[in-house]
Amino acid sequence: MTHSDTSADPTGALVPHASPEREAPRATAAAQAPGVSFDYSSEARFAGLVRRLGTTLEMIKFKHSIFALPFALFAALMAADGLPSGAQIFWIVLACVFARSAAMSFNRLMDEDFDRQNPRSRGWALPSGRLTRSFVWKFLAVNLVGFIVCSAALNSLALWLSPVAVAVLLGYSLAKRRIWWTHFILGTALGIAPVGAWVAVRAELGALPIVLGIGVMLWTAGFDIIYSLQDFAVDKRLGLHSIPVRFGARRALAISAMCHALCLVFFLAFGMLGGLGMFYLAGLALCAWLLRFEHKVVNPDDLSRLDAAFFTINGWISVVLLVCGSIDLFRAG
Repeated sequence: MTHSDTSADPTGALVPHASPEREAPRATAAAQAPGVSFDYSSEARFAGLVRRLGTTLEMIKFKHSIFALPFALFAALMAADGLPSGAQIFWIVLACVFARSAAMSFNRLMDEDFDRQNPRSRGWALPSGRLTRSFVWKFLAVNLVGFIVCSAALNSLALWLSPVAVAVLLGYSLAKRRIWWTHFILGTALGIAPVGAWVAVRAELGALPIVLGIGVMLWTAGFDIIYSLQDFAVDKRLGLHSIPVRFGARRALAISAMCHALCLVFFLAFGMLGGLGMFYLAGLALCAWLLRFEHKVVNPDDLSRLDAAFFTINGWISVVLLVCGSIDLFRAG
């Protein structure tokens, strides 16, 4: 399609120029349906919005919501000692989606200049111009408002604590410009998911979800250290901070392994304090094996299998603990 075949619609998307041959069937259809009018400009705007939302979900890696959401649901089940109400589950899930979407969109806005200088990310939506900063800022605002609305719908404590959660969620994007232990801030952002879900159900804080939250924080920090290895050289050149930049790739992997060993300790403590049994312990043993496998497949000299280590393995870990822990919980009930 040549440039003369396209034009920009009001949404910024490229649409084909109309031609008499293309418009004839539409005109005929309209003539055959008296009283029916067609607003093609509205259709184009809606189609453009849908395309941009799809691009935005791709940009924020929406599928990675699988990391924190199972832990939030697990904490909600533990807090309710069974099934929470349908309304509570609805608002918890929605709050998790809004929170993560806000954090990721803010991260992409803050990192646009860095992403443009990184060969791995220069083709992403913002650096490549497929999305405008204005649209992503609006998307961010909608998600922040949505998160606060969900918090208010749950209970007053959740509402009062929501600004703290927002500060942690957005703080990660700024911290990596100044501190090398920023992975633990990202871990805290995911670790507050089970704590928030517990508050959502019980309207109070408790030691049990905090133990789970610390486990999630250490688990997340561990796999984020691994993930950051692929940008080691670029981060160093651009002056961004990370554990690999600070300590080197091999020591970073050792720190990651230590984080994962400690997260298993906290997950075990959570199961013992929560009265979970053999199914949870079996799931935890499987998670320990998965983490060991994750560290076996990642080599600082060969990162070709990093995607498997980052997404596939860690996605399974959260789901396994949710499923196995839920079996124990409902068997006891």
